[in-house]
Amino acid sequence: MSGMHGMDLGTFGIYTFDFEHQPAALVRESVQELEELGWPAVWVPELLGREALTHAGFLLASTRRLRVVNGVARIWSRGARWTYGAAALLADAYPDRHVLGLGFGGEPRPGTTPLVAMAAYLDEMDTLEPVGPVPQGPMRRILAAYGPKMLELARDRAAGAQTYHVNVAHTEQARRVLGAEPFLAVEHPVLFESDPAKARAVAREHLRPYLSTPYNLAKFRRLGYAEEELSGGGGDRLVDDFVFWGDLDTIAGKLHGHLDAGADHVTVQVIGVRPGESAMPYWRRLAGALLPASASAAPSRRASSTAEGMSAIG
Repeated sequence: MSGMHGMDLGTFGIYTFDFEHQPAALVRESVQELEELGWPAVWVPELLGREALTHAGFLLASTRRLRVVNGVARIWSRGARWTYGAAALLADAYPDRHVLGLGFGGEPRPGTTPLVAMAAYLDEMDTLEPVGPVPQGPMRRILAAYGPKMLELARDRAAGAQTYHVNVAHTEQARRVLGAEPFLAVEHPVLFESDPAKARAVAREHLRPYLSTPYNLAKFRRLGYAEEELSGGGGDRLVDDFVFWGDLDTIAGKLHGHLDAGADHVTVQVIGVRPGESAMPYWRRLAGALLPASASAAPSRRASSTAEGMSAIG
């Protein structure tokens, strides 16, 4: 795959916050079923308290083939030396199955910018060598990036970039900045709801935190959204661009738009699932629509319970 030097994450993957608050036994069961369904990769953030590298290690240990991507490990949550050491161990223990996604975040560091902080972090990582044996597989890293300068850093200092909550137009822009070779992964939320009023209400609730921070508001403005589209929970055009809602065929068709615009991989975040319920029924349906037939044909251990949890919104 482009920029990944022989590691294939597939065309579509799963992005989920769910594993940050579920018990380990349920996480293990879920990730094993994702593997059985044929999903090639799962992406996990670092936000609610589970440490990024131990989280990745647990998911890798729970499966045999699944690739695990930190989307993202926050650079201000741990020093570069410890990130490097953990990534080296995972590369040695699970060759070609782990990608270290890095993004700025953690405890604030006044007096610096994300770009300067990330460059310094990479500088320190690049001076280090493994304490133990050289890993069996390469340590692959990507950067969370949106603006052209961070995308350029991802192009020059990593295997590529991951974008989060962007529209298809941004994917085209990001590919132009990165060039042909670097890897580009795009996260996109989806909602299984065909009623426009209901869908947009759920989508606005999901987008609410992103419409209340200066950084994200600046992002939306640069993408051409007018001020009136950024108020009142977001205008219909913005909501529809940033959350793909509808039936399975509609959602799948819109996700392919990112591939047409230059993405190598789209990682899909299902929203609208009520607290305490699982997105697994939707992940099963998406597997049938997005994965190669050979990958998604194997019966899962819980295939008979496809309807389980479908009382979630949509």
